[in-house]
Amino acid sequence: MNQSEIVDKLNELLNLPAETEIVEFKAAQNNFDFSKIGKYFSAISNEANLKDVREGWLVFGVENKNRTVVGSLYRSNRPDLDHLKGEIAQKTTNGITFIEIYEVTMPGGRVVMFQIPAAPRGLPVAWEEMVKNSAP
Repeated sequence: MNQSEIVDKLNELLNLPAETEIVEFKAAQNNFDFSKIGKYFSAISNEANLKDVREGWLVFGVENKNRTVVGSLYRSNRPDLDHLKGEIAQKTTNGITFIEIYEVTMPGGRVVMFQIPAAPRGLPVAWEEMVKNSAP
């Protein structure tokens, strides 16, 4: 997606009546727990599969309650942000990771948009901690 398409997608998500099972907004102004990202990744990926859609979104830099762009400094160095793809892949079923991670600068600050693929049919995406906790 080019920058214009990314802004259009963000505006589309911001105009949803509420968060859904496949769209989550987080202020994440400074940092965000890696394990929580993994859990959201797994949940959104599985829900996208169930809803028969191609993708879901985790969006940082947006306050959920009123959809205000508050800006996020989460991994503000692009190589660190790109490295997150590999970090997630190491801890998910079959090494599934983000389709892409987009950054867009809005009047309220930087927004980070994580494009999450739908889980493959018949193969739910599990996050490492979920797999460990379900072991006998």
